[in-house]
Amino acid sequence: MAVTERLGTRWPPPRFFLVVLAVLLKVADHVLRAEGMAVGINYGQIANNLPTPARVSLMLRSMQISKVKLYDADPRVLSAFLNTDVEFVVGIGNENVSAMVNPATAQAWIQQHVQPYLPATRITCITVGNEVFKGNDTALKANLLPAMQSVYQALGALGLRGRVNVTTAHSLDIMGNSYPPSAGAFRPDVVPYMQPILAFLSMARSPFLINCYPFFAYKADPKSVPLEYVLFQPNAGVTDPNTKLNYDNMLYAQIDSVYAAIQALGHTDIDVKISETGWPSKGDPDEVGATPEYAGIYVGNLLRRIEMKQGTPLRPSVPIDVYVFALFNENLKPGPASERNYGLFYPDGTPVYNVGLRGYLPEMEYSDGTRKAVHLLALVAIASITLILS
Repeated sequence: MAVTERLGTRWPPPRFFLVVLAVLLKVADHVLRAEGMAVGINYGQIANNLPTPARVSLMLRSMQISKVKLYDADPRVLSAFLNTDVEFVVGIGNENVSAMVNPATAQAWIQQHVQPYLPATRITCITVGNEVFKGNDTALKANLLPAMQSVYQALGALGLRGRVNVTTAHSLDIMGNSYPPSAGAFRPDVVPYMQPILAFLSMARSPFLINCYPFFAYKADPKSVPLEYVLFQPNAGVTDPNTKLNYDNMLYAQIDSVYAAIQALGHTDIDVKISETGWPSKGDPDEVGATPEYAGIYVGNLLRRIEMKQGTPLRPSVPIDVYVFALFNENLKPGPASERNYGLFYPDGTPVYNVGLRGYLPEMEYSDGTRKAVHLLALVAIASITLILS
């Protein structure tokens, strides 16, 4: 019996072998350079023109991206990444935080959105809320920690504690002072909330997530903020008068100011991770610096620092842990034009600017059998190249 008769008339599907070839070439290229990218990617979906999660899965794997952060727990995405070894952060939106205070609700959420995908999809973290202290919702702020505690307790009840941690992501405007970095301090109105949150993170051994955008500082005062300092370009840097540590870029200074603020509240055992950072390629007329050139320089130089496993001046032996914002431009995001132009890629998979990240986005949807075949052939290619290089 012919192969097409055994597998059905749709096998092989249109352009299948071209797809296989393209994927293998991309995999081979990246295996030669690295086993996997240490950088994470924020995968937002506030748009009506994005490729399907199944296509995105192949794209990110062709780029050897190993960490993805979501703002929800989209079942289409989690299903598309089954058995891929990509590590996921999933999120509970601000609109659902208050409901999570109820332990039964928190456990039901995990049973519906997390547990069914484990261990095939590597969900390692749940963020409860995003930038909660940026707004004025006092009830939301008060409910944040109890919600985090309920989710943590539910993970324990389901036998998932230790495999999945719980935290929340903050905007940098929780800081009342960030210069010099050694004098970093949280805003006075945030401290009453932050003190018990830090105690929880310490107990749960969860990271402190912060969203840092040097672009905002440059946009607000381009005459006073040196462009080279925010873009990781050569410059004299800024020396902290207290520690005598020199900072050659703003992002590292921001990270260390957060460490200082955490230490000021009595904690030295909490890791700080960058849950978002990026640079827009386009903005409104008053958004100075929002250009493809500057975006490419910022992200490209950041990726090089990550590849070097570089730490901040305060913690030089601890490589920075970063999730770049974002994978795609999102055309339905509200706010200034920059909000819709943080993507590394256009929805058709072409790069917005060149930083060396080139992924293969399939032109069409494929069946599960086809995706498995592509994945198997990719694994064969990886093994072959490894043998050649060894």
